[in-house]
Amino acid sequence: MQVKKKLKKPLRYLLYGIGIIMLLVSLFVTTVYFGGWGPIPSSKELQELSQYKASEVYDVNNELLGKFYLADRQPITIDQIPQHTIDALIATEDVRYYEHSGVDTRSFLRVFFKTILLQDASSGGGSTLTQQLAKNLFSRKDYGFLTLPVVKTKEIIIARRLERLYDKQAILALYFNTVPFSGNTYGIESAALKFFNKHTKDLTVSEAATLIGTLKASATYDPRNHPKRSLSRRNTVLSQMKKYDYLSEAAYKNAVSDSLKLNYGTYDEERGIATYFREEVRNRLLKWIEEQSTYGTKINLYTSGLKIYTTLDKTLQLYAEDAVSTHMTQLQDSFEKEYGNAAPWLTNKKIVTDAIQRSFHYKRLNHQGYAQNAIMDSLNKPRKMWWPGIPRDSTVMASTIDSIQHSLKFLNTGMLTLDPVSGAIRTWVGGVDFEKYKFDHISKSKRQVGSTFKPIVYVTALEQGVVPCDYFSAQEVVYENMEGWSPSNSGNVDEKYMNYNMTAALSKSINTVSVKILEKAGIENTIKLASTLGITAKLPEVPSLALGTAEISLLEMAGAYTAFVHKGIPTRPYYLRKIEDSQGKVLAQFEPEEHAKPVFSETNRQLMISMMQAVATSGTARRLKSTYGLPNDIAAKTGTTQSNKDAWFVALTPNLVAVTWVGHDDHRIGFKSTATGQGANAALPIVAKFFQKVNKDSTYNDISRARFQAPSPVARQLLDCPPTKRDGFLKRLFTNPDKKKKKRFKTKN
Repeated sequence: MQVKKKLKKPLRYLLYGIGIIMLLVSLFVTTVYFGGWGPIPSSKELQELSQYKASEVYDVNNELLGKFYLADRQPITIDQIPQHTIDALIATEDVRYYEHSGVDTRSFLRVFFKTILLQDASSGGGSTLTQQLAKNLFSRKDYGFLTLPVVKTKEIIIARRLERLYDKQAILALYFNTVPFSGNTYGIESAALKFFNKHTKDLTVSEAATLIGTLKASATYDPRNHPKRSLSRRNTVLSQMKKYDYLSEAAYKNAVSDSLKLNYGTYDEERGIATYFREEVRNRLLKWIEEQSTYGTKINLYTSGLKIYTTLDKTLQLYAEDAVSTHMTQLQDSFEKEYGNAAPWLTNKKIVTDAIQRSFHYKRLNHQGYAQNAIMDSLNKPRKMWWPGIPRDSTVMASTIDSIQHSLKFLNTGMLTLDPVSGAIRTWVGGVDFEKYKFDHISKSKRQVGSTFKPIVYVTALEQGVVPCDYFSAQEVVYENMEGWSPSNSGNVDEKYMNYNMTAALSKSINTVSVKILEKAGIENTIKLASTLGITAKLPEVPSLALGTAEISLLEMAGAYTAFVHKGIPTRPYYLRKIEDSQGKVLAQFEPEEHAKPVFSETNRQLMISMMQAVATSGTARRLKSTYGLPNDIAAKTGTTQSNKDAWFVALTPNLVAVTWVGHDDHRIGFKSTATGQGANAALPIVAKFFQKVNKDSTYNDISRARFQAPSPVARQLLDCPPTKRDGFLKRLFTNPDKKKKKRFKTKN
């Protein structure tokens, strides 16, 4: 009897202990359930789930160009996810997914006793997909040593609520759209685009298994940074799929034999395609959103999931970027070799000192009160540093001053193409590398345009009654009322006794003749016409205007030139088509703007196209045909400014206008020689290489095979004259060709 009592007492204590534990657990769960450890989302909140969504930028063909985001998330529907991707997830993460109601009892017991009570994190998570979804949706908080019990309990409660509110397919869709992948990427669609540059619906079994494999540890199994680990993990996922009959033996072997090939698509703001353009769009959208907020509309560019449709053409943009990269690499090499050790970034103390004093490092030390000598000593100390280069970067031992001088040597560029009828921008390359040089030479830069301004002078003259067969002497003139200014020519221009008609003068870009044509056109008339063409820059009211001393942006030059193709009507460049919210509702629509009527006559338009075609076939842009073999109908104009500081090139085709500039960001640094720095050498090749790519792509036959309309009989008659005319015998006899003629420039017409 005594023995029985002794046996009952420990049993009673055990039962009491279990009861107390269960009571404490119940109390703990109750406190969590009712918000004692922080609020748990209600059923209503779970029904209105709204995650941050990346805003997406699309091209004219609705191809994705890039995204603006805090967390890179791009939601899709369950119908857009292949079954093998779903199977890979379930086989790897939650094989009993379709059998439980948010909590897998077997896993739960293991988690409860080992992970929660014994604090054994190595025992495994045991979370179902629904619990993982709860974790993805609602971030965990730190509760000290009770963190794991609290967060696991919260996730179980949320998981059960989710299972009551949503069916299994809806939960899968939520999971796939919120699960974190590598590189601040959320959701299967963003991951598919980032790692394989394709949509989720196009993922192969092997690619899907690779992405699902990263969920175990996104950094550890990152396919880009750790390809071997990723491959091993992918094979584990495929093995799980075979184990649970989601893959046949043959399908498994086929998938496992696939090599891990990434096609890394970059959509962040500093890398990828059209970076300068996307930055322009970002700034434009931020202003637009600010305008909307005045009406009480709450939109966030980085979280509202806007869909931004642009006019850019992704394929043409790739062709343009490749043309820029190829040419600028070659030109940079020529630029440096030509200067050698006499380069201004090495020898010009003023340029180097100014650059040093503009640098962040100098300003920081100066602000801290260091003396000039101490600052320079610090900046002269060599250290291991990143050394930007074109096309490749490197790491070297160099001082900060070395780095500043190195950065001073790089040329830059801007290249823009647009539809001349609508003004829709098709390509936008604002510089050589957005990561290194943020300054956009399309939207922000104004540079002297050189001879690319001459067609505006010429068409003004035509409008004022000058005809193409009027002849002008190429001989230099000293303009006494312009402080003795005397424009000169460069290149093979015969100035002795030779007179040129307008076509020959434009094709050879003869400066002396252009100034004389400006005199006939009238400075005031020329400036007025330039304004009607969309040029808002202040133009100098001096004869050198004919030589392009005005500083104008690429955008305005491109818009002005469209009139030569589009019936004399200038079009305003634009790049936004429409903006939609995340549900597809149109928030804004953008239409092209144009003048109501032509700014010059159709006959004069045809005359100008014919003259600029001569530039491309036999004038300063003849390399288009002779060197690059372009068969296209192209009208063109080169431009080179004083001291070879700026190189320009404009190409007109019936369906595309291209404008490019090349130069140095420091106006004091130009090309050493005209041979290297002229527009025909420094800028023209970018457009030529671009059109070579376009011509090979049959998709763009409407551009490459387009032909200009033949000039009218009237225009042909006006152009029908010899390009040059020699002075008569008596004039040659009594004229000294080596003596400059003096005259006054006629400023009023």
